[in-house]
Amino acid sequence: MTKWASTHPDVELTIVDAANDTAKQVGQVENFLAQGMDAVVILPVDTAATGPMTKAVTKAGKVLVYVNRQPANLPKGVVYSGSKSIEAGIMNMEELGKAMGGKGNLVILMGELSNEAALGRTDGIKKVVKEKFPNIKITREQTGNWQRVQGKTIMENWLASGRDRRRRLQQRRDGTGCLAGNQGGRKTRKIPVGGTDGSHDALESMAKGELNNTVFQDPVGQGDEAVNAAYLMVKKEPNPKVVDDNVWIPYQPVTKENYQVIHEMSHRLTTVYLRLEDSDN
Repeated sequence: MTKWASTHPDVELTIVDAANDTAKQVGQVENFLAQGMDAVVILPVDTAATGPMTKAVTKAGKVLVYVNRQPANLPKGVVYSGSKSIEAGIMNMEELGKAMGGKGNLVILMGELSNEAALGRTDGIKKVVKEKFPNIKITREQTGNWQRVQGKTIMENWLASGRDRRRRLQQRRDGTGCLAGNQGGRKTRKIPVGGTDGSHDALESMAKGELNNTVFQDPVGQGDEAVNAAYLMVKKEPNPKVVDDNVWIPYQPVTKENYQVIHEMSHRLTTVYLRLEDSDN
């Protein structure tokens, strides 16, 4: 976003962090409106709690764009820039299912259940299991709230229970917490782990042979398209990338065959984007 703004001298970009606090985010939006901002771009803390912000911005007649996490039932004219969460789950499970040989037990460590991304990715995983891998059984699901320490604890508990020791593992945000718990045992490399986001830590784990696969989510593309959409809407100029009020940024599967390319690309990203505390873990 900041890099995009640097190429648009007619734009004054103000960025604030809600620190994973919904009430604080609502207050920030109210402050923006009081300051007379022309457009507001929101990466929502909780996609189920965006109603008051949407109502306030639209009532004020200002441009509103959501990014990265998609609230449900947005009114016409409110744009979303992001990726289709269910596709991340589908890509993830397709690779993990092959690594499992099409059979075995699967556990799912999910993100925050209040967020559409966690739910959509889980739906994608289950869709692939149902349609392509009937011999894979989902045996446990639990939220780690995208927190590495919490995910590690859950995974350690699963591995410590007798019936979970031979399970294949699935993780929501790149499997880093899952891997930390997995590394405490003696069967680390025999348990395939998959995740989502293609973060630096995940790609490092793939390089070490720990993580089987991930799915790259392009936060730079999402952020750039979000502020660009807001900009064009304020100027009342057409934006061919907006279709049915959505700008879709595709996910990309990261496998053993292509992770090095993604890894090198991640090192070249120099722009800054909003991120909630520990959201990639």
